[in-house]
Amino acid sequence: MKQPSKIWTAQFTAIVLMAFLFFLCLQMLTAGFPAFITDIENDPAQGGLMTTIFMVAAIATRPFVPSLMQKMDNKKLSLISLGLVAISVSLSFGQDSVALLLLLRVFHGIGFGIITTVFSTMATNIIPTQRLGEGIGYYGLATSVGTSLDPMLALALLQVFAFNILIALSVGLTFLTMILNMFVKSTPKAGSQKVIVQQSSFKEQAFDRNAFTPAILTAFFLITLGGVVSFLRELGKEANLGGSISLFFLVLTIIMIIVRPVSGRMYDKYGHKVIIYPATISGIIGLSLLAVTGNTITLLVAAGFYGIAYGTVTPTLQALAVSAVTKEKQGTANAMYFSSMDLGMAVGSAGLGILASHTSYHFIYGFSIVFLAGLLLAYTFIFILKKPKANYSETPNEVGI
Repeated sequence: MKQPSKIWTAQFTAIVLMAFLFFLCLQMLTAGFPAFITDIENDPAQGGLMTTIFMVAAIATRPFVPSLMQKMDNKKLSLISLGLVAISVSLSFGQDSVALLLLLRVFHGIGFGIITTVFSTMATNIIPTQRLGEGIGYYGLATSVGTSLDPMLALALLQVFAFNILIALSVGLTFLTMILNMFVKSTPKAGSQKVIVQQSSFKEQAFDRNAFTPAILTAFFLITLGGVVSFLRELGKEANLGGSISLFFLVLTIIMIIVRPVSGRMYDKYGHKVIIYPATISGIIGLSLLAVTGNTITLLVAAGFYGIAYGTVTPTLQALAVSAVTKEKQGTANAMYFSSMDLGMAVGSAGLGILASHTSYHFIYGFSIVFLAGLLLAYTFIFILKKPKANYSETPNEVGI
């Protein structure tokens, strides 16, 4: 029996660590900016706008990334983008002008859009095909742990220190990522691949229909995450939970660390259909508990259920998108996947922020259940009741990418 190929090579380990550090840097500000702006402006809608403009910039940038990756060495491209992020984050230090901070968030978003696509594609290119789900699970664990730890870290720091501490820490993490990136090997480009790229149009490089459906489903889930990341502190104030909010993200992180590798192996062995339903239902339960939470126990149980969903649904959909395209289009699939994440976060942060200003924070989490229900309905219609036109498979072993 053929032994599975190795996942944890030195290169994959370095890429995973870079992704963790970078997500820790940028997502810390994603949690910190809304809290900072809400405090000084007393307007949750403006707080959510800081996340929205960041995500919109990333979404607008991503279609150009696959073309950039074909024309430029990925190592050099990521170093330039990290430099852009370091400079723009540094310029945020000591600022309280909403207009200027919004402008700088545009540059944060551009760097975020490029780097996350490059890092993810570097990872998926070296993950063995027969272990794609597991490999993406590990890579996604690094990005998700960074994302889920950031709100806890950012809110804890804001309770003790000024917002500028977050800026300084983010700049330091960006420089650390740049240093680590220097030790990653450049990815050589085959001459045949260059020919393909020259004959491809911008649309072909930016879009692949096989990755479209998983991307849309990802956006549905990320709308709910936008509310969780951006406004959980305000929910804590509304429910008089105090410092318990930080524990929510700690539990979320622990659950994801447990779930991610398991869900990846399940995807490789059984396919996506046995994963999506229980994971999404778990997310619905988590949001339902947030909608009624009035004590710490309910809050932490909600974190457990939502952590199962977040740690399972998003890597499964990424693996589904990447496995449905050819090897040279993995950059496109990753760009579409992350754009859908950004779109979901932007819609969730802005839309739920506006809704919260007219209702309550408890209400928006109950309302968010609609999006997970929509995800299940769309998934059932496309993958169960109707045979997809795209070449989706049960497991990556059947694709041959």
